[in-house]
Amino acid sequence: MDKNTAAYLFQSRRGQDRIHRVQAWKILNAAAQEVGISEIGTHTLRKTFGYHFYQKYKDVAVLQQIFNHSSPAVTMRYIGINQDIMDEAVDGFSL
Repeated sequence: MDKNTAAYLFQSRRGQDRIHRVQAWKILNAAAQEVGISEIGTHTLRKTFGYHFYQKYKDVAVLQQIFNHSSPAVTMRYIGINQDIMDEAVDGFSL
């Protein structure tokens, strides 16, 4: 597959077309229930992508553009990085 050819993560059984958001949600929720996860959705994938993209590249500016956020701070909060930083700071703190 060349770089101009898109492959869908969730491909339709009816051919080369993609499935729609609602069908993706149904598939994700069925899989999540099988492994005991109760709260998951298509938005979960978006946030998870952002979190792992940031962990690999540390490029919040690109993520801000991808997510169309108004600031890097919004993007960092959205993907949970701020919470990770606070948790690490508290875990390492002692009197």
